[in-house]
Amino acid sequence: MNSPSPAPLIWAEFERVELRVGTILEARPLPEARRPAFQLLIDFGPEIGLKKSSAQITHHYTPETLVGRQVQAVVNFPPKQIGKFRSEVLVTGFADADGHIVLAAVAGPVPNGSRLI
Repeated sequence: MNSPSPAPLIWAEFERVELRVGTILEARPLPEARRPAFQLLIDFGPEIGLKKSSAQITHHYTPETLVGRQVQAVVNFPPKQIGKFRSEVLVTGFADADGHIVLAAVAGPVPNGSRLI
């Protein structure tokens, strides 16, 4: 079923989204989440630094396969409290045919903190 087309953006709205690349340094289960999730520690380079995120990506990934992987995340959303954990960035991905999240990825290595342009 097709969903209705979203309202068009103006360029200034898109420019406000800080979509950056970072490297996952740590990944571990997040037991207090309602749905299975990992807590991630991500390095976004010297300008942004280290940030934490909760990600419901347990179907396709293990903590061992996540460490060292570059991910794309929105870094300018307000933090979200998940139990005792404070998620500071939104890691991006797409749902597969069964609704499980597959991480969005860059085609090759880029410096941590690089912004989508």
